[in-house]
Amino acid sequence: MLTEYIAAAMRRATYDKFDDGTFYGEIPGIQGVFANEPTLEECRRVLQSTLEDWLVFSLANNFPIPMVDGVELTATRVA
Repeated sequence: MLTEYIAAAMRRATYDKFDDGTFYGEIPGIQGVFANEPTLEECRRVLQSTLEDWLVFSLANNFPIPMVDGVELTATRVA
C-alpha cells in the first residue's frame, strides 16, 4: 500500500525550471513536500525521498495523510 501511495503521489508531481537553471518540484495537495535541485532527475529523486520522510513522520505522529488517486493510508497503533 505504501509503494502504491508513493507512486500515485509522484504521478501528481509538477516541475518547473527556474531562471537559474534549477528545477523545482512539488506534489499538489501534500503541503511541505518539495524539492529544488540542479537537474530534473535529481529533483525527482529528492522529491520522492522527501515524500517518504514526510509519510514516515506523519504516520508515526498519527497526522492526517491526504488520499491520492483513491489510495488512502492510515496509521494503526499496535499495543
